[in-house]
Amino acid sequence: MLIVVSVVVALIVALVYVNLSAGERRVSHEIAHLYPVDDPQFYRSMGMLLGPDIVRGNQVTELVNGDRIFPAMLEAIRAAKKTVLFETFIYWSGEIGDQFADALSERARAGVKVHVLLDWVGSIKVEDRMLEQMNGAGVDVHMFHPLRWSNLGRINNRTHRKLLIVDGRIGFTGGVGIATPWTGHAQDAQHWRDSHFRVEGPVVAQMQSVMLSNWSKTTGYILHGPDYFPQLQPVGSQHAQMFSSSPSAGSDSMQVMYLMAITAAAKTIDLSSAYFVPDEMARVALVAALGRGVKVRIITPGRHMDQKAVRRASRALWGELLDAGVQIHEYQPTMYHCKIMIVDGVLTSVGSTNFDPRSFHLNDEANLNVYDRDFAARMTKVFEDDLARSRRITRQAWENRPLVEKLQERLAALLAPVL
Repeated sequence: MLIVVSVVVALIVALVYVNLSAGERRVSHEIAHLYPVDDPQFYRSMGMLLGPDIVRGNQVTELVNGDRIFPAMLEAIRAAKKTVLFETFIYWSGEIGDQFADALSERARAGVKVHVLLDWVGSIKVEDRMLEQMNGAGVDVHMFHPLRWSNLGRINNRTHRKLLIVDGRIGFTGGVGIATPWTGHAQDAQHWRDSHFRVEGPVVAQMQSVMLSNWSKTTGYILHGPDYFPQLQPVGSQHAQMFSSSPSAGSDSMQVMYLMAITAAAKTIDLSSAYFVPDEMARVALVAALGRGVKVRIITPGRHMDQKAVRRASRALWGELLDAGVQIHEYQPTMYHCKIMIVDGVLTSVGSTNFDPRSFHLNDEANLNVYDRDFAARMTKVFEDDLARSRRITRQAWENRPLVEKLQERLAALLAPVL
């Protein structure tokens, strides 16, 4: 009996280790500041060192909150003629979930090839009836890393990506899940503040490629041809790239992208982060930016927070950032779920990635990097609108928080690598 117990314990320990480890050596040395974000060398580094190439001729439109986001997504689905590909972390039952299921099902019945990939953990609240409806209509629905023996070593690797691509020509990405909290216009504590983005132009092919990488890993099928990858003409003036990361294909690549952007900053860094848990390398990069005279402003959730342990772990790490001059603001009206970084009014990175170890090392993530001053100016305006609804945390206020809170935060910080 003792042998059996020992074997079971050893197996559990091994599974925990495998699931918490990215399996690669992580970035552990400060990246040197060699050029600003508007230098051609920065573009070459982001395109050639990290990939994919930065492509011209795109149009990215910001959609603020559910009342603008969901109608645009549903309109695109309902107008689909050939293909719909949809990958998301959260898909829950409810009115908005029914609307998406109905739209996807209708298109499948009309002969459109519809492929849906849902994260098994994030979409645990989707009812069987909704999946049966879509499957019955011909929608090809799959779960990413469901609970099976073959997936035990990857159960902590979730797809956190939010990608919708219609006819290979129109893409959507950002922070929203398909669930009731994202509906409305952030009008109260039950309706969250978030942003999503509608994309047209050559970069949509990169979005499609990111989605199909997880599709092939999940199903074993390769989707290709003109229905998925049509010839795309320029539709705007923006330069962009669709950047992705996964523990199975470069778990540190997203973190390196963020660190390179922060390290290149010469003037400003504005960061909207739903889950802000900066590890040592991130804190070093931010403090170094301040040392170069960069103004750093961060918005993160306040008391309206769906993951209390994450907020506690985050607040435990603020001391050295506040000492260095980072401006940290907590959004007050509701849960703040945005994931946006704007650097020097040139680079704007939007998508699914949180500024935390889970996004950087454990999840599959996808971010759209837009290199365009006009777009960055519009997103800075949105950032400052959010700033007006936030409360700045001073060093004194942080230091004077109750002892119980400090203890809770220090305990939560021990779990920061897996939150």
